[in-house]
Amino acid sequence: MTIHELSNKISEISREKGFGDNKKDINVGEKIALIHSQISSAYEGYRNKKMKGRWSFENEIAGAIQRIFHLCGILEVDIEKALEKKLDEIKKRKWNWDKLNEKHV
Repeated sequence: MTIHELSNKISEISREKGFGDNKKDINVGEKIALIHSQISSAYEGYRNKKMKGRWSFENEIAGAIQRIFHLCGILEVDIEKALEKKLDEIKKRKWNWDKLNEKHV
């Protein structure tokens, strides 16, 4: 399944469940807060070494992605194209790790 197909499937399920399928039916700030909440829950799952199952890293990350795709569908963002564009930008970007606190090993 492509990202575009997955996004369409998420929109279809969201519509069926009454989560809103247009800008008038949702509160964008609330949707972003819910995405943030799921990311925080994923972190808690990771911290507690719970990688699978309910309230796990895997489950909460999947929920965040589902919410992101749902919001992008409502706002008519082609997330597949946006991701491709972002990856191209990252490929070209130069990082000066000596100037950053963050380290990747």
